[in-house]
Amino acid sequence: MHVSDLIRAKGSDVVTVSPDDDIRRLLAVLAEHHIGATVVAAGDGSIAGIVSERDVVRAMARQGASILSDPVSSIMTSDVQTCQPETGLEELSRVMTDGRFRHVPVVVEGRLVGIVSIGDVVKSRITELEVERDSLSSYIRTAST
Repeated sequence: MHVSDLIRAKGSDVVTVSPDDDIRRLLAVLAEHHIGATVVAAGDGSIAGIVSERDVVRAMARQGASILSDPVSSIMTSDVQTCQPETGLEELSRVMTDGRFRHVPVVVEGRLVGIVSIGDVVKSRITELEVERDSLSSYIRTAST
């Protein structure tokens, strides 16, 4: 299975914020869309970074609530790991686990076309295992009759 299969199933909508948006606005966007991270998009639509709830919590632990008026760019991760639609889910899962991050933007020719979370990958793997289990159960039932 590939990233393109996940994007096809879940859709390609990606919520973004600007690097200049303040962290208060970021939190409103995350809450409004019930998401834990978002891509930070530059004015030209390119990926400037990625920012998550964890980034906000860590910044607040260091600096306090005063960060809420700071720009998103002050806490975002600028070195963003991306993937392509052709990336295999096993490879992506390994990269996410090794890198200890939960969201990966999907890019084609420098253009953002989706985002995949570790939850998407896990859900897909569970579905695969359920199909495999059902197939094996069916095979066992028919073989024993």
